[in-house]
Amino acid sequence: MQVEIGYRPAHAMARVVLEPNESIVAESGAMVGMSTNVQMQTQSGGLMKGLKRMFGGESFFRNTFTAAGGPGEVLLAHSLCGDMVTMEMTSTGYFVQSSSFIASTPNVNLDTKVGGFKTFFAGEGVFVLKATASEAGQLVLGAFGGIQELACDGNLVIDTGHLVAWDASLEYSVGKSGSGWIASFLSGEGLVCHFRGQGRIWIQTRNPSEYGQAVGRMLPPKKR
Repeated sequence: MQVEIGYRPAHAMARVVLEPNESIVAESGAMVGMSTNVQMQTQSGGLMKGLKRMFGGESFFRNTFTAAGGPGEVLLAHSLCGDMVTMEMTSTGYFVQSSSFIASTPNVNLDTKVGGFKTFFAGEGVFVLKATASEAGQLVLGAFGGIQELACDGNLVIDTGHLVAWDASLEYSVGKSGSGWIASFLSGEGLVCHFRGQGRIWIQTRNPSEYGQAVGRMLPPKKR
């Protein structure tokens, strides 16, 4: 499988080239187009897995695209304007913000994890995905804005709304940005993720929640 990302960084789209009988698993609604010989199969992965994904901010279903009778192509895009990135699977895997997942090779296992009960009150990062694979595989992730890879060598603090993914070897915890909850609220920063250890973190340059609130304030009031 080959993945080519074009129209970067503002309006990225992935072109996935599949060999005969090769497949890719994508989030529901991510498909832009596909070859006529590509067959699509929709699965939930089981009721409980589907429910966990749905409450984690993902679609209940995922689609598997398979090239039948010859090579095929699938075009995939993120729901928001921004960049996309392909990531090779590692032995430890990754944690992925649930809204950033776009697609993966079929051998990648995705499990929904709770990202800390405090995040429930902020509506940010209630669930994250743990991506693992026993052999070589790929992830395709999307972001709102550009994607920046950061190196964590000891400790690093990132706003939860800007997280895309991070190495599973890193320890992390979610907490307040200021000295207290009132100070955190007044600062406008909300919740942050404290990382410890050595590894990589991928962030998005824009916060979808903050952007939505900013745009919402500029819209005219609804007519009754």
